[in-house]
Amino acid sequence: MTMAGGRVRAALFPQVAALALCALAGCATVYNKADNKPWVPGSSPSMGAPSDVMHENSIVLTFSGGGLRASAFALGVLDALEDARTADGDLLDDVSLISSVSGSSLTSAYYGLYGRDGMKRFRDEVLLPGFESGMRLSLSPDNLLRMLHGGLNSREAFGDVLDKKVFHGATFADLYRRGRPDVRIHATDLYNRVPFPFLPDVFNVICSDIASYPIADAVAASMAVPLVFAPIVVRTFPGDCPPLPEGVENLRRSARQSQSLDSIAQSHATYRDSKVHYIKLADGGLTDNYAVSLITNLRIAYGTPYAPMTARDAVRVRRLLVMVVDASHAPSGDWIDHEEGPVGLDLALSATDAAVDTAAKLAVDEFDRMIDDWHKSVVAFRCGLTKEEAARLGAPAIWQCADVTFTLAHLSVRDLPSPYRERVQSIPTRLTLPKEQVDEAIEGARVGTLALPQLEVYRRDRYRAP
Repeated sequence: MTMAGGRVRAALFPQVAALALCALAGCATVYNKADNKPWVPGSSPSMGAPSDVMHENSIVLTFSGGGLRASAFALGVLDALEDARTADGDLLDDVSLISSVSGSSLTSAYYGLYGRDGMKRFRDEVLLPGFESGMRLSLSPDNLLRMLHGGLNSREAFGDVLDKKVFHGATFADLYRRGRPDVRIHATDLYNRVPFPFLPDVFNVICSDIASYPIADAVAASMAVPLVFAPIVVRTFPGDCPPLPEGVENLRRSARQSQSLDSIAQSHATYRDSKVHYIKLADGGLTDNYAVSLITNLRIAYGTPYAPMTARDAVRVRRLLVMVVDASHAPSGDWIDHEEGPVGLDLALSATDAAVDTAAKLAVDEFDRMIDDWHKSVVAFRCGLTKEEAARLGAPAIWQCADVTFTLAHLSVRDLPSPYRERVQSIPTRLTLPKEQVDEAIEGARVGTLALPQLEVYRRDRYRAP
């Protein structure tokens, strides 16, 4: 045996011995306790969530994952929309819905709760301090044991910090009171392998009250990278439940249209019939790293020509801009320069990234195809209304049923102009970043957003006379 090989074995011996001792002694599991409350009989099925959020001119944002890089990138997009002036304000006024996953959920939830004032302090109070200082991140023997027994970090290391220092105990009731934009945060149900969106309809299925649920827990679930974090847990309360939402019933009827919808319908069935008592939630990027599948699935689930909008939204909207924002990390690693490798952690991470990226690209391809069908369906619905029906749904006196446009724009790190592209691509997926990298991600997204031709077309046509 070489000296190098001996050193490796000597270095590994304490970890192996510790694992063996742990196996014999039965080390304690690292886990989070469920924090959700049962549904209150008699309460509204919507639990106070906003509806009819579309205005005449509306913007829908979907934000991808990517740690604090994605958080900063999402902030740059919001900054750009605020910089884009209009005759009566700016384009940030038009943001009606934000769908987010993983790191970007930190930004979307914060903006949803605190609005423009919060956006102005988000960089200094949330992004720059970061979150890694109180976390377990090293591969010490003790941490390896924790990783094998649930995760390096429990709620105390991250969720509690979010709750106390970032969201200050806010719940979904606080978020819903703000109204527009409608913020939708996504996690992943690890057991059923399906997306878990934090929506009233889903909490109705598990007979739980989303209004009292902490925003911090939803964001922590959305960002809970497996092994680094123990899953966030919510429990089901079968028994005294509200009626199943119409969308869930429609989803069950239409589930056979696709395997993904069938999996979601099957998971909902297990939530209600007591087969699943505790739902273990992890990073939403595992099932949809672009946060687009919810919109696609809701179109089928609700079975209306305008879903996921409401009928009133469909009549009111005139210009809709949908922006898919991708802050995900490009492939990296030097093992492509050698015949050997990848090995160890690089191999595990590369395999996971391949699965996540492939699923995300398939989801966004389906979403892109859906946009045109959505637009045609909304036009057909509007033009099928009588004048009285249109007026009852809020149509203005001067209204043309076919005068509605849907525009789709993609913003990704790889499409940024140089040198922003290279700078943002070099930023790692971490939960603490140096000030320079935070600012590079913000500025790169801001510049990239303002350069989108679809944004300029939307702004130019925004107040075109009908």
